[in-house]
Parts: sequence; structure tokens; C-alpha cells
Amino acid sequence: MNDHVTGPATEAFVAHRDLLFTVAYEMLGSAADAEDVLQETWLRWVKVDLAQVQDQRAYLVRITTRQALNRLRTLKRRKEAYVGPWLPEPLLTAPDVAEDVELSENLSLALMFILETLSPTERAVFVLHEVFDIGYDDIAAAIGKSPAAVRQLAYRARRHVDARRPRTPASPDEARAALQSFQTALMTGDLQGLLDVLAPDVVFVSDGGGLKLAAPRPVVGADKVLRYMTGSLVKAGGTLTGEATTVNGNPGLLLRLDGVIDGVLALRVDNARVTGLYYVRNPEKLTRVESETTLTSR
Repeated sequence: MNDHVTGPATEAFVAHRDLLFTVAYEMLGSAADAEDVLQETWLRWVKVDLAQVQDQRAYLVRITTRQALNRLRTLKRRKEAYVGPWLPEPLLTAPDVAEDVELSENLSLALMFILETLSPTERAVFVLHEVFDIGYDDIAAAIGKSPAAVRQLAYRARRHVDARRPRTPASPDEARAALQSFQTALMTGDLQGLLDVLAPDVVFVSDGGGLKLAAPRPVVGADKVLRYMTGSLVKAGGTLTGEATTVNGNPGLLLRLDGVIDGVLALRVDNARVTGLYYVRNPEKLTRVESETTLTSR
């Protein structure tokens, strides 16, 4: 490829790379798959006649969406054969992601777990419209459907998601306070303290991927969650330590057993109580919890 073609193409791709990664990751829940999608996007982008492109950002998002949608359908089959619940791959993110309340809510493991229940096309439409504020006409061009069909998909997906996410999402300060209370109670073995911070209908979801011990299905109810967690700690043995961190733009805990990373715990907080606990133990999903990943909606 000649320099006069690859130069501007490279500049445009690099300028929007973080956005494209975020789009792909939000659709797929996997950083490794998102990176593969970016590689596929790049291979198609360098063949495009840039003189014919009016909006490079929109065009790149369109290519990324198509590639991510193709991969999402393949990933859906892979998830159906997965051992136990499938949680998104947690990412260590910079504090500025947490400051963008809307982006951090949409990137939370809690919301991305809900997105798993959508069809691939519904998820693509929801992510593009609700998270990245992309218009229906552009989404229609990206997924090969009419704008009217996209509007219907968006309505259906939004209704489905809204029925499952908190009515009053916690502010960053409330989430951090709940995490601090939970962390202190967990580390000191204060069972009453844990019960006080857990909502009565709290849901605990763990992902071991068949490689680490995890609950085969979600555990529901504060008493059951507490019994499962304390029982798991007894079985694990060793010394458990927890380090507060920022996971997908939200407060979370990096847990170590005898100094070795055991997993990442993300919390969903509603009305100052923990309503969801999402624990990723699958070691294949813990490769991005010690160095920051840049995520952006712009």
C-alpha cells in the first residue's frame, strides 16, 4: 500500500482506536475478541478509498460493528457450551471512566451481564444507540436493516434492559462507600456487617469457566449468598486479601489468595445496598486487571 494511502488511513484509525475497541468490547464482553475485531477492521479500512468517505469516525464504527456482529454470533455458540454462568472479561480502567457516570453504568459488569440475554442484533443496536448515541440511520447502514426495523429493535432491547437494571443506580460515592463496607466486612469476617450491606434479594454470579470452582448457577438471597461465600472461603484455605480497584469504570475488588490473583469482584449497588455480586475467577479472563485499558464513548 502506498504511503499516501496508508498515512491518512493509519492516522484516522489510531485517532479512533480507543472508541472502536470500546464498541467491540461492549458488544462482545471479551477484550481478546475485541482486539481481533479491530485487526479485521483495520484490514478492511486500508482498502477503502478515503476520498469517498465523508465521516471517517462513522465509517470506522460501521466496519467495527459488522465485524463484531459476525463474531458475536460465533461467540454466542461458544457461550452456549460454556461451563456455568458467562461473565464479561473485567478490565482495569482509568478513574476518568468512572467520572463519566453514563459510560461507567453502561460498561459495568452488571449491565453487560444483562446484555448477554439479548439477541446479537438487539445487543448491537442497544450498544450503538444507548451507549454511543449513534443515530438509527447509521445503525441501519451498519447492520443491514431498515431504520424502522432498527427503531423496533432498539425499543425492544431498551425495554428488556430497563426491566432488569436498577431503578436508581448508585452515584460513584455511594458505590465506593458500599464497596468499602463490603470489603471491610469480608476481610474481617464480620458476617453481620456483610448482611447489613447486602440487599435481601442480592444475586451472586461467579464465572470459573470450568477452570476454577464457581457456583453452577446464580445464587439468590442474602443468606444463601453469605453461606456460599463463607463456604467457598473455607474450602479455598489460605489468606484472602482484597484490593479496591476500578473495574469497567466502577468500584470493584481484586482478590488474591496467598498473594496470587484469585479473581475480580464487581458490585451492583442500588439504594446503598449491594444487589449484585459478579465474581470472575476464570484465569483466561484475568489478563487485563493489572494494567489500565482505555475505554471511551467519543
